[in-house]
Amino acid sequence: MRVFGFGVMVFAALMLAMPVAQAAGKNCYTQAEAEAEQAIRIHSELMVIGLNCQHMTPAGQKNLYQAYREFTDKNVGLFASYESTLLNYFKRTGARDAEAEINSLRTAFANKISLDAAKMRPDLFCNHYMPRIQKASVMGRSDIQKWAATFFPSHPVSHPICGQ
Repeated sequence: MRVFGFGVMVFAALMLAMPVAQAAGKNCYTQAEAEAEQAIRIHSELMVIGLNCQHMTPAGQKNLYQAYREFTDKNVGLFASYESTLLNYFKRTGARDAEAEINSLRTAFANKISLDAAKMRPDLFCNHYMPRIQKASVMGRSDIQKWAATFFPSHPVSHPICGQ
């Protein structure tokens, strides 16, 4: 009888845990969704770098904010597809306003790098970060996708990746 009671308790515990596991699985990112978030982070960071460092553009080079804008224009379709992927994720997971979720994500990413800018002297911040714009401005679509699909411990995505 005691074994039967234990088995019932284990079964009940498993049944109670299933909705939690299903909910966690529902809110995890697919690989494509994680890549999309990373791409939005990269794009947001480049914007802040361009705005903060445009006055420090090296002589004879394109204004950094202008380089960021050209990078954006050249890759508008790619970033639109990344946004669409995230919109679908937020809708799938029950967000009231998927567009607001993306805007909140962008704002959080921009605020994080803006905080770095505020903590550093402008010349140190720009010397450290402006090569990102120079690097990005010559990247093709596949290079950007590879960059976005590379996950760094220092820049984790905001939701777990499904199956990991």
